[in-house]
Amino acid sequence: MNIGFIGLGLMGRPMALNLRKAGFAVNVWARRAASLAPLRAAGAVAHGSIAEVAAASDVVFSCVPDAPQVAEVAQAVADGARPGLVYVDMSTIAPAAAREIAAGLQARGVVMLDAPVSGGESGAIAGTLTIMVGGEPAAFDTVRPAFEAMGRSITRVGESGAGQVAKACNQILTGVGVAAVAEALNFARKSAVDPARVREALLGGFASSRILENHGQRMIERNFKPGFKAWMHQKDMGIVMDEAHRLGLALPAAAVSAQLFNALVGSGMGEDDSVAMLKLFESMSGGVA
Repeated sequence: MNIGFIGLGLMGRPMALNLRKAGFAVNVWARRAASLAPLRAAGAVAHGSIAEVAAASDVVFSCVPDAPQVAEVAQAVADGARPGLVYVDMSTIAPAAAREIAAGLQARGVVMLDAPVSGGESGAIAGTLTIMVGGEPAAFDTVRPAFEAMGRSITRVGESGAGQVAKACNQILTGVGVAAVAEALNFARKSAVDPARVREALLGGFASSRILENHGQRMIERNFKPGFKAWMHQKDMGIVMDEAHRLGLALPAAAVSAQLFNALVGSGMGEDDSVAMLKLFESMSGGVA
């Protein structure tokens, strides 16, 4: 299986490198030579355009910021696609956008899977991502060996767009969770109690979670280096709220979380990791105790 990969950023670069480590032939394109360098060093073949990548590939992956970029990549892939090519978008976009792009590709003979991921940069590097997939079962079966090079938990959720619905659910839980952990640890510090000891105690009870374990530790260490940038989570919560409005759903906890991410980005911390939510609560309550 010859694989193409478009979008060699924070997440896409290590994902593409893991495909090479697994022995796949990988074709790449990027606007910046610096983005291509690590893939070239690993044995990937660089091409002059997205269409050229598609012409050399059986499956093309993309991991780009939002729906307009996905639509742009998809059209370029279709321009160069060989018969039977599968296009897999691993970005986080609105479910409706994923379905619309998939329908347009189907009309041009290209099958699309929407396959957003969870796990952040560390999961992308380690090849332990959670991958949520929407689309045809046959295409999923074809691509699964490549998914297994990048992820640990791989689930076909349903038809086109279902992967993006699952990712929206993931972002509700993680967005609300990050805010809850930051609020709790700030409460502990403001109460003159060691937040590290509070976290240790909570990990032994029903309040325990991966977010408290991982993100809570990063908050205590004040490690705000991005594994998943705050502006990305803001964008994803915007997708959640747009979908809620379209469906006429009340999502009160998600709505509060979305506003907090708006405030975090508006406070100049958009390039920090989402765990910088702690700094937002600290600034709202008079600074670090």
